[in-house]
Amino acid sequence: MSASINPNGNLKGKVALVTGASRGIGEAIAARLAMEGAKVVVSARTAQDGESRLPGTLMETVERIKKAGGEATFIKADLAQSIERERLVEEAVATYGPIDILINNAAITYFTPVVEFTEKRFKLMMEVQVYAPFHLSQLVLPSMIERKTGHIVNISSPAGIHPAKPYRGGRGGTVYGLCKAALERFSTGLASEVYADNIAVNVVSPGLVDTPGVAVHGLINEQSKDRVQPIEFIAEAVYQLASGDPKTLTGRVDYAEPLLKELNLKPSELV
Repeated sequence: MSASINPNGNLKGKVALVTGASRGIGEAIAARLAMEGAKVVVSARTAQDGESRLPGTLMETVERIKKAGGEATFIKADLAQSIERERLVEEAVATYGPIDILINNAAITYFTPVVEFTEKRFKLMMEVQVYAPFHLSQLVLPSMIERKTGHIVNISSPAGIHPAKPYRGGRGGTVYGLCKAALERFSTGLASEVYADNIAVNVVSPGLVDTPGVAVHGLINEQSKDRVQPIEFIAEAVYQLASGDPKTLTGRVDYAEPLLKELNLKPSELV
């Protein structure tokens, strides 16, 4: 059975905001949520061709969803800026209504040893990968709490796990790991805070996925190629945590494939 949009799916009437959705994992997540009937707002810094050296744009993500019969719109925003985050949520709500699902996927990453890491780059990574998810959650939570419903899914990485011994040196991923570890601790803490409000907060850790961002950092090589995971696994895991029972599926830090095995599910083909 080929992939399609189900306007009467599990997310009918829901509004989803997905950051970092011009390409890669964010684009796949947006498509998967749209397949279940969600109205999807996608955001990133790249809206149209020529705005990034990487392939993929917000316009293309929206066209992909609309061509399949789904509903989506894009809002270009720089999540390193507080005023831009506020504008993003304001415009998303003005377009489709209160946010039911927030997917914090946007990231900016530099792989540089600590001894060489500049303050400017450190602060930018912390702003986009840690404070932006925190701030966006603050912006959508009042409505979720008032309505006693909501799902937040933050995208992490195995880099958040402590390095294993014996140490063999790294490739400058210490700050990236720091950001992801902070994001995971924020997620579990928030899950505890809003549990009584029927709001789920979870983390999906994708592992290694063949995306334009991964390619530009050269993360797939002869040693790592066997660990590459289809992007459909990530999109499916996020969908399951963005639609599950907030009383039983919350406060989790999950790797995509083990989660799907636990739920006895196979990833859906994407539109």
